[in-house]
Amino acid sequence: MPMAVSKTERIDVRVSPAAKNTLQMAATQANKTVSQFLLDAGLTAAAETLEDRRSFVLDKQQWKAFLKILDRPARVKPRLARLLAERSALE
Repeated sequence: MPMAVSKTERIDVRVSPAAKNTLQMAATQANKTVSQFLLDAGLTAAAETLEDRRSFVLDKQQWKAFLKILDRPARVKPRLARLLAERSALE
């Protein structure tokens, strides 16, 4: 049996009455509380977003082209060099 995980963190969301009503209706249809519905939907969306940034699938031809690009020598980018030499607005 899976171990129970303590829920100690809280996320607050402000929504319009119409959005709240829509979420409540959807949660009811899914036989979940609004919190369960939002958590499930949010975690699903988060997993999809992160997966899109962690992996990608290439066929054999695309893979060869990708490797060719990775193996080519670096090119000097004068505009990028100037940009990186500038002091950041956050510094």
